[in-house]
Amino acid sequence: MNRRFGALALAALSFAAAGLAIGTARADAPPLKIGFITSYSGSTAAASRVADAAIRAFIAQHGDTVAGRKVEIIRRDDTGPQPEVARRQAQELVVGDKVDFLAGIIYSPNAVAVGAVSAQSKTPFLVMNATQSKLTHADPYMARFSLTLPQLAGPMAKWALQNGLKSAFVIYLDYAPGIDAGAGFTQEYTAEGGKIAGEVKVPLQNPDFSAYVQRIKDAKPQAVFAFVNANGGGGPFLKAFYDAGLAKAGVKILATPDLVLESFLPTYGDMADGIISTGNYSANHQSKLNDAFVSAVLKEDKGEAPPDYNSVAIYDIMHAIYNVTEAQKGNLDPDRTMQLLRGMSFESPRGPLEIGKESRDIVQTVYIRRTEKRNGQYVNVEIASYPRSVDPLDK
Repeated sequence: MNRRFGALALAALSFAAAGLAIGTARADAPPLKIGFITSYSGSTAAASRVADAAIRAFIAQHGDTVAGRKVEIIRRDDTGPQPEVARRQAQELVVGDKVDFLAGIIYSPNAVAVGAVSAQSKTPFLVMNATQSKLTHADPYMARFSLTLPQLAGPMAKWALQNGLKSAFVIYLDYAPGIDAGAGFTQEYTAEGGKIAGEVKVPLQNPDFSAYVQRIKDAKPQAVFAFVNANGGGGPFLKAFYDAGLAKAGVKILATPDLVLESFLPTYGDMADGIISTGNYSANHQSKLNDAFVSAVLKEDKGEAPPDYNSVAIYDIMHAIYNVTEAQKGNLDPDRTMQLLRGMSFESPRGPLEIGKESRDIVQTVYIRRTEKRNGQYVNVEIASYPRSVDPLDK
């Protein structure tokens, strides 16, 4: 790989030091327009705010100009899982603002809607979250920098069995990413000899987990694999879990990372203690590059909350955009952009990552973490890792 596509320098060294010439804006060069769509409203507002801070942190570290073009971020609020809103905003960004890139999106239905606009207009779309399997298949101009839930669930199943948890109850939200999460865990867990003690789908707009937790209690599993917080249901689930006495009985919570987002942990209090989660990033990840990233984001966000998997994904998206823009000397062609994105690899604050040559989906290390109190606050501490993990359902 050419030196200009090498790893980000440790501890926030400049892109020039990493072999990427940023330069200053030419007087005749149009701005490099990035349409950033996320959910500034609703249960993900805090995470979207921190993701926005990650964009500002990247620009503060690496400059606001690439290949002579001044970077312009055009922000839009899709207000939550509202695919028609997201589609309309993408259309306005492409047609009205003439953006060079679409980026962002938390919810998978919104990503499908924006992907249709991206495919029709040939606008590269770099996904920040949207964890549904096979998402990139319908849009040849889409690349995902986040994760899929089966990609995380498979390593969790392996870890559980390796640590003596031979029976598990599976609970997940009843929409595509939740179904993927349940299938990814069950497939790996049963293949390795684990027993599924029960399974339940929870409506996406569910305010009360007590009945579902009672079913878990009746099944008497050693662990529960849970994807329950994409709609902000983490707190109610944990309260029902503790009220039912499952924590006291020693039942382990095996969670997807949405349950233990760093911005949510302070709201749980001691209910967060001991949760085992699977994820591609934690602000507690030990590396000089991540230390610099966390410090930069906290500075931009005025110390409100540390970065999470959304913010590291948009930070890496900015890295990729700068890479492909510099490679084309500012004269962007969407097909050449996608060619450059396929197989791109670099060192991220999360660790090594790669975009699959065929899938345009993320290849990365998946970590198993335990939520522990350190220095008076709960953090996710990595206890195992599974390098070069891919989505097992993406075939």
